[in-house]
Amino acid sequence: MTAPFRVAGKGRLTPAKVVRFTFDGEHYSGLEGDTLASALLANGVHLVGRSFKYHRPRGFLSAGAEEPNALVGIHRDAARKTPNVRATVQELHDGLAAVSQNRWPSLKHDVGAVNDLASPFFSAGFYYKTFMWPKAAWKHLYEPRIREAAGLGVAPDQPDPDHYAAHYGHCDVLVLGGGAAGLAAALAAAEAGARVILADEQAEPGGALRFESGAVIDGRNGWDWATATVARLRAMENVRVLTRTTAFGYYAQNFVGLTERVSDHLAAPLPDLPRERLWQVRAKRVVIASGAIERHMVFPDNDRPGVMLASAARTYLNHYGVAVGRQVGVYTANDSAYHAAIDLKKAGVDVVAIVDLRDNPQGPVVDEARALGIEINAGRAVVGVAGKLRVSAMTVQPKNGGASRSIAIDALLTSAGWTPSVHLFSQSRGKVAFDDETRRFLPGAYAQDCVSVGACNGTDDLEAALAEAAGAGHAAAKAAGAKAGRAGAKLKASGEGWSGGMLGAAPGAGADSKAKAFIDFQNDVTAKDIRQAVREGMRSIEHVKRFTTNGMATDQGKTSNMHGLAIAAETLGKPIPEVGLTTFRAPYTPVTFGAIVNHARGSLFDPTRRTPMHGWAERHGAVFEDVGQWKRAWYFPKAGEDMHAAVDRECVTVRQSAGIFDASTLGKIEVVGPDAAAFMELLYTNPWQKLEPGRCRYGIMLREDGFIYDDGVVGRLADDRFHVTTTTGGAARVMNHMEDYLQTEFPHLKVYLTSISEQWAVIAVQGPKSREIIAPLVEGIDLSDAAMPHMSVREGTICGVPTRLFRMSFTGERGFEINVPADYGQAVWEAVWAEGQKHGACAYGTEAMHVLRAEKGYIIVGQETDGTVTTNDAGLDWAVGKKKADFVGIRGMMRPDLVAPGRKQLVGLRTKNPKVVLEEGAQIVADPKQAVPMTMIGHVTSSYWSENCGHSIALALVEGGRDRMGDTLYVPMPDGTIEVEVSGTVFFDEKGERLNG
Repeated sequence: MTAPFRVAGKGRLTPAKVVRFTFDGEHYSGLEGDTLASALLANGVHLVGRSFKYHRPRGFLSAGAEEPNALVGIHRDAARKTPNVRATVQELHDGLAAVSQNRWPSLKHDVGAVNDLASPFFSAGFYYKTFMWPKAAWKHLYEPRIREAAGLGVAPDQPDPDHYAAHYGHCDVLVLGGGAAGLAAALAAAEAGARVILADEQAEPGGALRFESGAVIDGRNGWDWATATVARLRAMENVRVLTRTTAFGYYAQNFVGLTERVSDHLAAPLPDLPRERLWQVRAKRVVIASGAIERHMVFPDNDRPGVMLASAARTYLNHYGVAVGRQVGVYTANDSAYHAAIDLKKAGVDVVAIVDLRDNPQGPVVDEARALGIEINAGRAVVGVAGKLRVSAMTVQPKNGGASRSIAIDALLTSAGWTPSVHLFSQSRGKVAFDDETRRFLPGAYAQDCVSVGACNGTDDLEAALAEAAGAGHAAAKAAGAKAGRAGAKLKASGEGWSGGMLGAAPGAGADSKAKAFIDFQNDVTAKDIRQAVREGMRSIEHVKRFTTNGMATDQGKTSNMHGLAIAAETLGKPIPEVGLTTFRAPYTPVTFGAIVNHARGSLFDPTRRTPMHGWAERHGAVFEDVGQWKRAWYFPKAGEDMHAAVDRECVTVRQSAGIFDASTLGKIEVVGPDAAAFMELLYTNPWQKLEPGRCRYGIMLREDGFIYDDGVVGRLADDRFHVTTTTGGAARVMNHMEDYLQTEFPHLKVYLTSISEQWAVIAVQGPKSREIIAPLVEGIDLSDAAMPHMSVREGTICGVPTRLFRMSFTGERGFEINVPADYGQAVWEAVWAEGQKHGACAYGTEAMHVLRAEKGYIIVGQETDGTVTTNDAGLDWAVGKKKADFVGIRGMMRPDLVAPGRKQLVGLRTKNPKVVLEEGAQIVADPKQAVPMTMIGHVTSSYWSENCGHSIALALVEGGRDRMGDTLYVPMPDGTIEVEVSGTVFFDEKGERLNG
């Protein structure tokens, strides 16, 4: 059965390809290629939703992503329910089920519409003024009710069964927008040899050429030219064309976020297809061709279903073959709407009248409309409409007052002009500039390597836009490094010119009007609300925005911002540029949580990381602990041993013989380049220029504020190469810290940073027998103390595998850390283990590692430090280069508060009862008899039982700690106060003699 408003011979869809769908349980049919909006309109359905605040009936305003009204729920099954989908963007597929939102019990009869009658109580700022008193009522009365009323659609109540993908892309030129300008720019850049990505949010690129019937490019109809150009681009190896892909955010260094709708348009998508794909694209140059968005007219009751943008009506007619009504009226302040009236008239639709706010509109398009017999009412305004669930008549009146008349209609097309879409340009931190002649904001000062072309740049003429875009594409390719020759020949084109336009309220919606003339349809913001905000003291446009919620809906003010700004400026008595423009924040259009999260869900939400030796540890009975994302062997119990017994045994074995420890989780970064040493000098407190290749040094990294950020041993492999180790938890942030400074503060340095944490497995062999254990396995390295002293690094082989062998210790014993390619980690571990068994060695875990390092007073960043500890506090001033003029944090660590006496300093604590083990985090006081609340002078950072020492040991941060040596302090606990004596931080081998065996 043919849909009643489908126009024979119009549109680009194939009549034979019928698709069936439901809306609110009613069955309808559409055509393959329809959107839900075009299919509903083809069936005469205009009422599709209710507004947020007043629950007023709402229909379609647009035909694209700027749609504020037609938000529906899409239900594929019980688990696949997506709210707030734009019907103008949702492509039709067989079996699609859509439901209207924000209504009860039905769309036509909504109880919530009572809010419209109570609208005087819900004016601008209502929430701010009403819910402030009484305070006690907020939690129990206001908040629950507001939460119930918030939102439009209903959030899914079951886990999302779909999966999502992510992709990183790099290109020379990224073109955002596939209209005429975008296609011309992409083609020019591609022909110049650049790697090009073209992204367009529609199913088929073409932009305004979808509805412009009069565009001719290169001797062809505009749409035919666009289709041929897309096919040409797809055939080029250096071009990727992404359709159904929206650029939602423009970030630093030409980093652009895109979301691709992969399967929402398919009735039965293949199971391996993601629903959406997140593209994170880094481009050398970006060409923004985002076009312009038509504005609606602001007049009383302009939100009735059937009132829509003129360009939307043209799109539904010329692309989808759908007439939006049988008796259509037009209300405009510019020439653009005339083209819609002409197209509809030629298609057999009765265009009953054009109401033009201008006094004497002239030009070919006006003459053509008049020649077709369309009544033109110049100098007049629509001051109201009739109809509730759909417009049925418009009231027309001279704009300066006078007698009015009613004209019967079933659809009303409006156009107040076009607003260049500068959202993405603004997100790039570019500064917009107001053009007084055309009264619109255009791209001004650029902050990144991008350029705007076409309608978003204010270039309205089609041929001029094509020339501008082609030139920009060619220049972008050349600037990106492509071997671009001469630019191609200029395209000949003719398009539909237009003039005129208005901002703000039309007659009938002036300051003295009490009628509802809507600006932001989704949030029910009226012209009256904007004026009220100004009267109540809002002077900044950002304050007006928040007070009224204008532009804060999911359409990000695409159709409402300029009208609201103009009314605010008029009320303030200031020019528009002086009032300014609100910030366009990402996302440009809503992005699903699924697309953002993509793979990071379920077992991948926080991926479990395992070292190459994890399987061996499992087979040998290891108990694991979670350290960040890593599974680390905590301890290796033997039969009958609890944790304490196992740890005691491991600690004693390491001191007496040797222990083997999996240290693969340490962060590892390779710093390479002619300026590697200079870079290290700036990032660490220590001096590095004179460190000889083959030697290591313990390094301290500070934040700018002078506090310890990370630490680790650094080995110099060559004059231009350092192997940097970091804490396990600090691997990613240290890498980011380094990259941040290299790119922003020290870009002149020739240095390259590479994360190698995953590339090297690390086997630590610690203890008096460590050298004997590894000696039979190592080739090409002299392990003697003379040839390889403590804090050395050598390259050679072990078990025939390349190794970076460090002579270093985190236990205070003679020790080696064997770095081998991760793929060989377990094999080398097993060989080391076999040799270790000959010498009575054991495998030990992280708990024993903590005890052993605490016995020697070695700190762990994040345990002995808390973000407020300096090198002096930690007793590490020896690691600060005394002659260094500059490094990150040098000025911070000189701040008066950081060098003042009385700061907390790291000390050791010995309990008077040697068997008592303090709790980590326990507070310390000087006088246990003082009144509560007591004055805390420090806290315990680490505390263990030490089998090697025969008593408990603890490290603590204590005010003026180093001046309290030998003093008795107290640790109040629920079961009683514990006496402790302040000591040095080294509890075992104070002279460090065991480092050399």
